[in-house]
Amino acid sequence: MSTAIRLHAQQTDWQAAARDLGLAFARRAAAADEQDAFVAENFAELKASGLLAAGVPEELGGGGAGPVELSAMLQELARHCGSTALAFSMHTHQVAVAAWRWRHQKAPVEALLRRVAAENIVLISSGGSDWLPSSGTATRTEGGFRIDARKAFASGVPAGDLLLTSAVDADAEGGPEVLHFAVPLKAENVRLLDTWRTIGMRGTGSQDVEIAGFFVPESAIAGRRPQGKWHPLFHIISMVAIPLIYSVYLGVAEAARDRALALAARRKDDPGLPYAIGAMDRELLAARLAHRRMIEIAADGTPGPATTNEVMAARALTGAACVRTAEKAMEVTGGMSFYRAHELERLFRDVQGARFHPLGDTAQLHYAGRMALGLDIDG
Repeated sequence: MSTAIRLHAQQTDWQAAARDLGLAFARRAAAADEQDAFVAENFAELKASGLLAAGVPEELGGGGAGPVELSAMLQELARHCGSTALAFSMHTHQVAVAAWRWRHQKAPVEALLRRVAAENIVLISSGGSDWLPSSGTATRTEGGFRIDARKAFASGVPAGDLLLTSAVDADAEGGPEVLHFAVPLKAENVRLLDTWRTIGMRGTGSQDVEIAGFFVPESAIAGRRPQGKWHPLFHIISMVAIPLIYSVYLGVAEAARDRALALAARRKDDPGLPYAIGAMDRELLAARLAHRRMIEIAADGTPGPATTNEVMAARALTGAACVRTAEKAMEVTGGMSFYRAHELERLFRDVQGARFHPLGDTAQLHYAGRMALGLDIDG
């Protein structure tokens, strides 16, 4: 029986719900950061709140929130605890992608979405470290495949129930093929490795996951695609998932700006201070404008190469402007920003994660340039 609270899009202010939870999350953020500790208590409260099912269509028992509402929810959470927001965005974007595919493609994901709503399960992604090439091996055996892999950056995995992942069948008839499937994280062939020691986002619990000899039956393979090639699924992921993930970095940048202003208030007579604040706010505006375009596309766009091109360019602009906002916040604050007690250095470290989600800057420029030249994006 479900322990989730059923939420309805027309009755729920998702941002306000996130704000209510965030007040407690903020009090725990420093300890999680200092101890490299997963934000387990925060995830327990997210589960109890019913927000895990926010993006599940109402027809399937969820909250029916779309990209605009989900983005506002994640952005608000990030203002209080970046690690909680980023880990939660990985579950949220998996739900949002599945909901988009259910609604627009009649994809066979209804059972998964109903499980999220009814059983309050947490979905974990390995997509950021896999992307188009994937990793790990899928060895054909009687009735299915043996999976052996090590997946990095599995954010939120200590609280996870299902890992949505992939592996490579190198012996497929048409050449190396990536197989997509789900792995129960409590399976005996699955082990979490205590590897998450990082500069920032230390509370996300983004541990490596080792899969050794896990059997996936042929019937449980959710999708197949050529290795290393753009596939329609990845245009959907780019359109829906990436804007939600970057909602988190925008929220962190906003928190850095607000903290810097509070710390600088005692120096209002400093003649250079208005210039520094003006520069900080200009960077934050750039981040907001680029991210707004991402969310507009997520809400109303049509997935495909051109849409991916625009989203990934806006992702680069959003991420860079968020990082610069935090840098300017440090300048606004001055020497106080160097003290951990003032929180700004943690926000500065957390926002650096914006550099590392697909597509990285070099890959994004290559993609955009090939698009402009009319070349094959897989070249």
